[in-house]
Formats: sequence, structure tokens, C-alpha cells
Amino acid sequence: MPLIRPFAGLRPRAEHTEAVIAPPYDVLNSKEAKERAEGKPWSFLHISKPEIDLPAGTDPFAPEVYAKAKENLDTMLAENILASDDKAVYYVYELHMGEHRQTGLVAAASVPDYDTNRIRKHEFTRPDKEDDRVRQIDALSAQTGPVFLTYKHDADVQAVLDKVAEGKAAVDVTADDGIRHLLWLMEDDADIALISERFDAMPSIYIADGHHRSAAASRVAATRKQANANHTGEEPYNYFLSVLFPDTQMKILDYNRVVADLNGLEPSDFLAKVAERFDLESSAVAVKPTQTGEYGMYLSGQWYKLNIHPENIPTDPVGRLDVSLLADSLIDPILGISDPRRDKRIDFVGGIRGLEGLEKRVDSGEMSVAFALFPTSMADLMSVADADEIMPPKSTWFEPKLADGLVSHQL
Repeated sequence: MPLIRPFAGLRPRAEHTEAVIAPPYDVLNSKEAKERAEGKPWSFLHISKPEIDLPAGTDPFAPEVYAKAKENLDTMLAENILASDDKAVYYVYELHMGEHRQTGLVAAASVPDYDTNRIRKHEFTRPDKEDDRVRQIDALSAQTGPVFLTYKHDADVQAVLDKVAEGKAAVDVTADDGIRHLLWLMEDDADIALISERFDAMPSIYIADGHHRSAAASRVAATRKQANANHTGEEPYNYFLSVLFPDTQMKILDYNRVVADLNGLEPSDFLAKVAERFDLESSAVAVKPTQTGEYGMYLSGQWYKLNIHPENIPTDPVGRLDVSLLADSLIDPILGISDPRRDKRIDFVGGIRGLEGLEKRVDSGEMSVAFALFPTSMADLMSVADADEIMPPKSTWFEPKLADGLVSHQL
């Protein structure tokens, strides 16, 4: 089986694209999704967050929610809002966020290669979130949320993507968050063959975001394979919807932390304990770290710059991550939070919200202390995945976000 292959995507009709595309299902809660979809009957949120069309208080994991998603998809198909392309193609997908732009490939990626870790992971998944995506895929018989993959830059691949992107885009829309989305169809057989060949030569590619979606695709494939006496490996369920970008174009923002209390310590005692493990100095301005091992800390209306003592930095690929260093040297031993996945005293704030977002959480009294981190690098992400290790939760925040509804993969 090839690592990736072209497919006939399910897409909005050109005149409806702007009305259809929506943020990823997991960046909005139900209330936010309902507000975003207000007055927009064709918003893809009616498929990705269908509880917005059911009575308030409906459990978003209830069976009727997935049934509603199918009903809404069927309506959009019947009304010719969405339609399948006539032939299997790759799609070139470009994102613009301010001055940043990145050009990638929409493709169907191999479930067996995910299962054997050629498509490499760096996060644990939660069973409840996996179950949700399994039910969504099964209900729709389609994957509507792409898995965000990255690969080590390949000049031949980039040349083909750039050539296709020189033509007139099939889609060119700016979403309500200001992100511009462009899409081209790669229809030339020679281009398709070259792309497939170059990816087949890659020893591995990496999940940047979408661990639950890829895990769910694997579970759906296993179930359908078992139920299909004539399974060949060519069925669409053996592949999952993905968007692949070269590592050189990826934009990772900081993923910051806020903690509700000081674990019973007075601020002065807390600062004294921090100073045992970090160089600590107060700052008259907000501190945005400029290098690894450096942190900003906001406490009682005051910013501090922290630099971890070098002897506290291990050499293993997970332990040396900035998120690990902060957890192992401060959040766990001083603040008493050993399981950030489950401890309700800690929360995580994407860097897209800026340092002001941290100040707001502390100044409101909701949180006691905030930490600004230096972003995890793509090299570190790949090193962890190559070592078959797992990153701490909330280690990476990717921007810009992919659009839901731009291209879907039918099973």
C-alpha cells in the first residue's frame, strides 16, 4: 500500500465555500459553535458540532448528536451544497496568516502505516475523545476533520506544489478569523505519480495535530476490515484524511500554563523555592521567552524572567523539552501538580491569545500564577516521535488552523 494516495474529495460548490468552511471541531465549545453558526445554515459546524441544532443541554456524545450530523450532511448533499469530485486527485492547500504562509498537500494517508508507526505519534490519546471521533466517522461514513501531518522538506515535492499553486485557485476564501485558505486540484497524472513516489520513499512522516482523529480512523478501519469478507486493502477506510506540510513551513506557537493556587505557599515562599532551581529576576514589562530554558512568570501583578539552572536540564528528548523542564522543576515539586492531564488546578493557554491572555486569567483572581513558555521546535517534536516517546500534554500549538469542510474523505 502507498503511504499516501489521491482521492475524490467531497467539497463545497465554489459559490458556497465561504459559507461552509468552519474552524476545527475541537477549538470551539458547543456554545461558541452555536454562536459562530448563527444565521449560517450551511456552516460545517452543523456537521462537526451537530449538538448546536438540538435542545440546549443535549449531551454532545449522545446517539442523536451523531444522527443529526448525518442528517445535516445528507441535507447539504441533497441541496447540492457539497459534491464529490469526478476523479481522484491530490489537492494543494495554502494557508495565509498575516505574513506567514504555508503550502501543503491534501491526501489520503495509509492506516496500516499509522498502525506500524511509520506515521509517527508524539501524544497519548483519551479513550472518550477517540470514541467520539469513531462514532462521528461511522455515522457519516466519512472523515471530515483532517489530520495535520508534517514531513521533512523534500525539494521535488515542493517544486510540484509550487508549480500547481501558480495556477488559478479553485478556492480562495478568507474565513471570519482572517485566515486565507486557497486550494488547487493537482490533476496532472505525472505530478500525482511523482508526489506518490516521493512520499513512498520517505521512511516516516509525523502527526503534528490530530492524534484522536488518526486513532479513530484506525479503529474504524479495523472494524470494517473484520466485517468485510472481501477486504482487499484498497477500500477507502484503509486511508484517512490528512493535510501534509513540510517541517520548514510549520508555525508552532507557545502553549502556556496557568495555575489556580500556590499549593499553600505564600508568594514570598513560592518565589524562594523557584529561585532554588531558576535564575529569577523581576521585569517591568511582560516577559516573552526568546530561547529554550527561559520562561516568563506572572504573579501578583508582577512579571518575572526565569532561566533554568543548566544542571537541571537532562539530555533525553522528552526531559529536555521546555514544557518538561517547567513541569519537573517547578509545577510538580513546588506546586504539587503531578498529573496535568487530570488535575483541575492547571489550565493551558494557546500562544495565539498573547501574554495579555495570561495576565487576564491571573488579574481576575481565577488563577494565581501564569507561565509563558518558548515554543517547542519541529526538530524536538520529530526527535520525540523518532524515539517512540510521548510529549507532555499541551506541548504544541499550531497556527494557522486547518479548515473543516474544505475537503472531506468519504468511506
